[in-house]
Amino acid sequence: MAVYTKLSAEELAALIAHYDVGELVSAKGIAEGVSNSNWLIETTGADGEGARYILTMYEFRIDLHDLPFFLDLLDHLAAQGSPVPRTIHDRSGATHRMLGNKAVALIEFLPGVSIGTPEPGQARAVGAALAGLHENAASFPQARANSMSLPEWHRLFDACGEGLRAIDPALPALVEKELAFLDANWPDDLPHSVIHADLFPDNVLILGDNVSGLIDFYFACTDITAYDFAVTHAAWCFADNGAFLPEIAHALAAGYSAERTFSNAEIAALPVLGRGAAMRFMATRAFDWLNTPADALVTRKDPMQFARRLAFYRDRGNQAFPGFERSRA
Repeated sequence: MAVYTKLSAEELAALIAHYDVGELVSAKGIAEGVSNSNWLIETTGADGEGARYILTMYEFRIDLHDLPFFLDLLDHLAAQGSPVPRTIHDRSGATHRMLGNKAVALIEFLPGVSIGTPEPGQARAVGAALAGLHENAASFPQARANSMSLPEWHRLFDACGEGLRAIDPALPALVEKELAFLDANWPDDLPHSVIHADLFPDNVLILGDNVSGLIDFYFACTDITAYDFAVTHAAWCFADNGAFLPEIAHALAAGYSAERTFSNAEIAALPVLGRGAAMRFMATRAFDWLNTPADALVTRKDPMQFARRLAFYRDRGNQAFPGFERSRA
């Protein structure tokens, strides 16, 4: 989440008037994230008792033709019992509207907080919620190719050019070697499903040890199911300095395994999928680090955090993911 586009109070009020949510009371820009402009919206509520929503304007990395997939997926998962926000439809029944040449959507606000340092009980709940998402998405009739897969990592790193060396002198050689490895070893015969593909702590809302919300589905796609777990592992199981957090990893795996069982092949592929997850976020962070507008209300994220996590997955001593040392299949 971020704010790239500035909207006046008059523009926001006119937009909210198309929804049966009452009148606009306030709108506050949200700085977290990198891809869309977002506001926390407060209204008088349809019943006059006040209500909160998230307003999203789609800025880049999102094809507008994909919006029905993202927004219909939210409605489907919510109906299946996953803790995800519903799309608020406008008075004509549409899930999104155009404001100028950009699309906007109003999303249900869910309670909870995003945590920076998870406890094992919270990690277990996240694992279970992720597995539940995969199970509940099985009946979703739509599909979408992963626009942030291996070919896109190549393109983003190429677009960074010599900027990679400015981030870290060792980065160009690391990227070249790792992309060659992934080109040769990326699995293509594992189970696929709809995946979140971006389940970082700031995309999970927590109340106590319970997941109250999984949010920001704008990278959701149809891809390797175990890759989604690898992305979540890379996002949750490391401190900012790169130190691995084994208790969190075990809890995440235990929560997932309680709801869905990995096959032998999926378990064997996890180290390679972890390397891919680290490269995917190194690529987007490096590109954003070099290309984020100076006046954007957005917090840039350090790509080298994922270089350190990549080192963990490349280490032969870490080829067995904690929690999956033995097959459950």
